[in-house]
Amino acid sequence: MGPDAADVDALVRAAQDGDRDALERLLRLQHDRIWAVCRRILGSDADAADASQEAMIAVVRGLRRFDGRSSFSTWCYRVAVNASLDELRRRRRRPTLVDEDHGTAVGDGADPTTPAFDGRIGERLRLDHALAGLPEEFRVPVVLRDVCDLEYAEIADVLQIPPGTVRSRIARGRAALAAVLRNQDPDADRPRDQS
Repeated sequence: MGPDAADVDALVRAAQDGDRDALERLLRLQHDRIWAVCRRILGSDADAADASQEAMIAVVRGLRRFDGRSSFSTWCYRVAVNASLDELRRRRRRPTLVDEDHGTAVGDGADPTTPAFDGRIGERLRLDHALAGLPEEFRVPVVLRDVCDLEYAEIADVLQIPPGTVRSRIARGRAALAAVLRNQDPDADRPRDQS
């Protein structure tokens, strides 16, 4: 079990005052959360590694400006989302090599719909693939709610949009995600065994 909010606040104050050990503890506490946000938004381990590293650097650089209006973890989520969106913009500017034989982008990884992927790994790949297909305005709130388990008000704070917009985007994102997952399911059109 992690430290409570008072412990985190004390670490933040100490780190803001120059305590390197407190800063390292804060970064260790937030690393997995930042990685999870970046991984689900970006859908790629390599891009998530880049974005989470940028997010950690941004946390260190911006720590003195953190004013406590939101919780430290909410602020870190905002930093991770911004780093992920920056990485998406960089990704769009990169040239993409295409495998002429298969018509797919080189480096995209394995196709999550092939029978070779089953069980939990296959499900994770299908979900990652489906999330990657969502527009970022829906993907980010869905990730923050369903992966990071943030409350609607926290998501509104992270994204700096009204709570009603958060609810709408999550509902639309979940509906789009369900439709994509239904279309990816090789058993979706098969009749179910009634025995």
